[in-house]
Amino acid sequence: MAISSLTNTLISASLIPSPIIPANFTPSYTLNISFPSKSPSNGSLVRVSDVKEKPNVTFSATSDSASAQSFTFFLIDPDAPTPDDPKFAYWRHWVVTNIPSTAKEISEGKTLTQYLAPGPKDESGPHRYLFLLFKEPEGFSIEKSDVGGEEFVDRRSFEARKFAERYGLELVGVQWMRGVGDGWNGGKDEL
Repeated sequence: MAISSLTNTLISASLIPSPIIPANFTPSYTLNISFPSKSPSNGSLVRVSDVKEKPNVTFSATSDSASAQSFTFFLIDPDAPTPDDPKFAYWRHWVVTNIPSTAKEISEGKTLTQYLAPGPKDESGPHRYLFLLFKEPEGFSIEKSDVGGEEFVDRRSFEARKFAERYGLELVGVQWMRGVGDGWNGGKDEL
């Protein structure tokens, strides 16, 4: 089953448990990520040039019992600036809120942080990138200023877990990929 393989890859990448994904997490929504040349999933490896354009992100409930009024979406990097020294985790690459439950794509929501393509350096090694879907509580409303600025340095050290807790967001869907620079040629991780 797709959910168990996703969960297994998250566990093997030390993403379950993590500050943003609890040990008992079971997704109730699936996320599909499509860049023009790649559709990464379950930790597949992409290069910077594969992800320079904003992806199409779709979602669907894993069962008829899953329900929500609206959703918030994050794309964050727990490995910034490098996996060995993640002092700027979580890097905030993209935030969309107020995605209607009737939507099929996150682009139907309100963008609070514009998409900033992942850009790990060639010498950094693979970064893990998390695509996260949260169920919003009833009456949820935030503005750009609640998330943070768009400038490059404003995006670092985003306290994703505290943000989710503060606004009552419930994690319901996860997908992830690993990203490397175009010139990266290291190790056992093949493209």
